[in-house]
Amino acid sequence: MSGHGYESGRLDLPFVGVSTFGKRPLVTDWNAIEADAAILGAPFDAGTQFRAGARFGPRGVREASTLFSFGHAGAYDHEDDEVYLGPDVRIVDIGDADIVHTDTEKSHANIEAGVRAILKAGALPVVIGGDHSVNIPCICAFDDQAPFHLLQIDAHLDFVDERHGVRHGHGNPMRRAAERDHVTGLTQLGIRNVSSTAKEGYAAARDMGSDILSVRQVRKLGTEAVLDRIPDGARLYVTLDIDAFCPSIAPGTGTPSHGGFLYYEVLELLQGVARRNRIVGFDLVEVSPDHDPARVTSILAAQVALNFLGFIFAARTRG
Repeated sequence: MSGHGYESGRLDLPFVGVSTFGKRPLVTDWNAIEADAAILGAPFDAGTQFRAGARFGPRGVREASTLFSFGHAGAYDHEDDEVYLGPDVRIVDIGDADIVHTDTEKSHANIEAGVRAILKAGALPVVIGGDHSVNIPCICAFDDQAPFHLLQIDAHLDFVDERHGVRHGHGNPMRRAAERDHVTGLTQLGIRNVSSTAKEGYAAARDMGSDILSVRQVRKLGTEAVLDRIPDGARLYVTLDIDAFCPSIAPGTGTPSHGGFLYYEVLELLQGVARRNRIVGFDLVEVSPDHDPARVTSILAAQVALNFLGFIFAARTRG
């Protein structure tokens, strides 16, 4: 054990100190971000159509992430024989975008400003929501970047164009993304059961370049075959709605849908795209801690996010 990171510095147990994401440094000056990845909270849930509560998602995921704050040494995975997120990977938490209650457009603009600040610093934006409408400003922030493909892992298609005048709710983000010139196409995985999108929305999604697969279709094809459907080597933005998972393991969400993915199904997809693609951004949304008294949903979200970051930077190191 000589020279191991645990032998120096404070013990800093999970229940001690400030709950930044993974116990990483807090940077409040968005003009002074120096990092490989930066975490932005987007505690907005006024876009929901059913149960609110995802505004507490960033706080819940941050607190849960302290369980996986491995100190100075990174995290060793014996199956991969890999140390992930060691001291060479600089991750900071830049706090939350300012949310203006009842004002979707202003709140979204503030989220977009945070993502733009991360991109300006040359870091990977990681946004913790919030409802899925926060993906809209995330995608907008990339309008001066190179084009990318969008991978959505979700129970719902979220391809509603407009409903009663609403265009920026949590049922709209994939439609808004598909309209963007810098989004070259969408892969939508996990879509199932009765969705928020009507039949014509599915037709519109396919006409606008979407590849849509349910959980059962993903399982029938297998991970490698699904990965083969995503443009190899493309720049890739990933948006993960926690309701993609089965509510038996992720009950803490506003619109649960039974029959979802299990942990390793999603993890292997994320590891696969990290190896095959250049990940340019990531958001994780719809965690609603108050709907899960045991907080296992927040723990799942934190574990998935940290693992995905580990996969991304391990792949970058390998080139």
